[in-house]
Amino acid sequence: MKSFPDKERVDYPILAITLFSVLYNCILAYINHNIMQLSVSHVVLCEGLMMISSVALIFKKGIYEEDLPLVLFLVFALVVTIYITVFNRLTFIDQFRNVLIIFAFAGIGSWASERTVRLIFRIACFMVLLFLVCEVVSTPFYVTIFHPAEYFESTRGIKQMSFNSTGLFANALGFQGRFSFGLIDHRSSSIFLEQVSLANFCGVSVIYLLSFWPKLGKGDKALFISTVLLILLTNDTRTMLIFSCVSIVGYFLFPKIPKAFNLILMPLIILIGFFVHFMKPDEVGDNFTGRIGVTVKKMLDLDIQSMLGLSISRIGEFADSGYVYLIYGSTIFGLIVFWLFVCLYPAGKTPAQRRCAHSLSLFIFLNMMIGGTAIFSIKIAGLLWLLVGYMRASEEPRTARVRPETLNGSRVPG
Repeated sequence: MKSFPDKERVDYPILAITLFSVLYNCILAYINHNIMQLSVSHVVLCEGLMMISSVALIFKKGIYEEDLPLVLFLVFALVVTIYITVFNRLTFIDQFRNVLIIFAFAGIGSWASERTVRLIFRIACFMVLLFLVCEVVSTPFYVTIFHPAEYFESTRGIKQMSFNSTGLFANALGFQGRFSFGLIDHRSSSIFLEQVSLANFCGVSVIYLLSFWPKLGKGDKALFISTVLLILLTNDTRTMLIFSCVSIVGYFLFPKIPKAFNLILMPLIILIGFFVHFMKPDEVGDNFTGRIGVTVKKMLDLDIQSMLGLSISRIGEFADSGYVYLIYGSTIFGLIVFWLFVCLYPAGKTPAQRRCAHSLSLFIFLNMMIGGTAIFSIKIAGLLWLLVGYMRASEEPRTARVRPETLNGSRVPG
C-alpha cells in the first residue's frame, strides 16, 4: 500500500463529517419531499451525530496541552449554561451548542491533513456552484429537487406564506427597493436552501482563498473565484460584498499586521456602528445602515439584568443582532470570552496564518453587527472552524509530531 506524507493523506472520517455538515440540509430536504416527511427531531439527530462523531474522534486522538484553549472555552460555556438555566429556571443550551460546534470542528481541523482540508473545500464549493447555477438557470427545476419552503415548514415550523407560490424559502424572495444586481428575482440559496448561509459560505470561501492562495492550482482558483462572484451577484449580500472587497486589500495588508491587532477590531466595529447610528438615528430598515441601527438601539437598551443573563426569555427578540444575542445568551462575560477566543485562538506566525486570523475576526465581528445567529449555524461554522483549527497547526502537523509514546507526559488522557 502506498504511504502518503502527512500533508498528502486523506482523513476520511474528517472529510465525511465536515462535508455532511455542509450538505445535510439539502439531503434532508430531498428526503422530506421524495421519501418521507421529516421533523425538527431529524435535524437535531443529524447535528447530534456530527457532534458525537467529531468529539469521539478528538478523544480518540487524545487531548493535549495545545487543546486547552478549546477545552477551557467549552467548560466556560457549560458553566454559563448551567448558571443561566438555574437562575432563569428555563433551559437554554443554544450557546453551549454553538461553542461545542467550535470545539468539535476546530478540534478535528487541528488533526486534518492539508490534502483533506483542500478536498473538503473543493467538493463543498463544487456542490454549491453546481446547484447555484441550477437555481439561476431554472429556479422551478431547483425547487422540484429540494422544495425549500416545504422542508422548512416540516422541520422548522415556518409556515409557507400565501404570497409565496415559488416553493422557495420565503425570506429568500427579497422585496422591492432592496439592494440587488438584478440577475435573478430572488436571493439565491443553492444547497443551503436559505439565503443567509449561502452569503456566509461566500465569506468562508474568501477566508479559505486568503489562507491557501499561493498553494492553489489554476483550477481551484477558478472554481472558488467563480463561486464567490456568482454568490455576490445573485445573493444580494451587502456585508459579504464589503468583506470580499476589503479582503482583496487584506491579502497584501494582513501579513504586515500583528495578530494582536484583532483585539481592537470588535470594539472598533462597535464604535463605528454607534457613529453610523448617531449620524442616521432613524435608520431601522433592511439596509446596511438600518441593520446597524437596529443592533445599536438594542445595545443601548441593555440593562444590568440582561447583561448578567437573567432575561433569557427575551432572547428570541435578538436573533438578528449578534452582539445582543450573545450577551443575552451567555452574559456580558460570555461576549468578552468569545471576543478573546476569536482573536487569540488562531495562529499568527506565518503570512497565511495572519491572513486567516485577521479575516476570521473581520468576518465574525462585522457579521455580528448586522446579523445574529447565522455564523453559529453548523452549515457554516463547521467549515469555518475546521479551517481555523487546521491553520493553527498547519506549520507543524500534529500527526507528524505528536506521538503518545514520545510526549513525556504532556498528553492529557482523553
